Amino acid sequence: MILSKTLLRRHTVLPGFDLALGLTLTYLCLIVLIPLSATFLRSTELTWDQFIEVVTSPRVVASYKLTFGASLLAAIINGVFGLLVAWVLVRYDFFGRRIVDALVDLPFALPTAVAGITLTGLYSANGWIGQYLEPLGIKVSFTPVGVFVAMTFIGLPFVVRTVQPVLEDMASELEEAAATLGASRWQSFTKVILPILMPALLTGFALAFARALGEYGSIIFIAGNMPMVSEITPLLIITKLEQYDYAGATSIAVVMLVMSFIMLLAINGLQAWTRKRQGK
Repeated sequence: MILSKTLLRRHTVLPGFDLALGLTLTYLCLIVLIPLSATFLRSTELTWDQFIEVVTSPRVVASYKLTFGASLLAAIINGVFGLLVAWVLVRYDFFGRRIVDALVDLPFALPTAVAGITLTGLYSANGWIGQYLEPLGIKVSFTPVGVFVAMTFIGLPFVVRTVQPVLEDMASELEEAAATLGASRWQSFTKVILPILMPALLTGFALAFARALGEYGSIIFIAGNMPMVSEITPLLIITKLEQYDYAGATSIAVVMLVMSFIMLLAINGLQAWTRKRQGK
């Protein structure tokens, strides 16, 4: 009851705050905190020098660069084109709109292994798309470019589905008012529309980035998995697990967790800053 009095000082339609909070924290501990804590504890089987040696080996560092670099680039591309797709789906009525809207969710429903095999077939040297890229000297399958393509494919729905509801709630009269006051289309977008969409856009970016970091099934088929070239960190963790090197696998996972948390924390801080500026 003390917790209720200190944290809940207004009437709510959902009674039982203490019980609800207790169940929430219990569920989070079982699903999130305990597994993550086990990962950290398992990595302590190594000494500090052994831990540093494992997580900073050239092969592991190369996988960090590819995984985080490709994930960040894919999230940026999805942020731009996801906003464009959401805008078209919300603001325009055209033939086949429902089909396009359903296709956005295809990466959610498609098994990751099927997605990886399909992308590999499309972008291979004799694939439907790869056969036109190969004469230009552009190789996608079995290269780092293939990793980027797979991450972009699986991350697009997160941006579209987070931006789309905000666009649907946004009144078109805002743009008309800006145009009436003499604003150009670019000024209307950057000064009126984009600030409203920015929190949702950052959320979609964070979700797409996090999804790309942990992706495994759709990437291993198209990446080629060449050490120091196209090997992602999740595959390296799986490889160490198959070799029964649990301490080494969890050590690499700990680094991934810490780096991911820092980047997501920075994105959340940017979201809070944009909301604060909107409040002003």
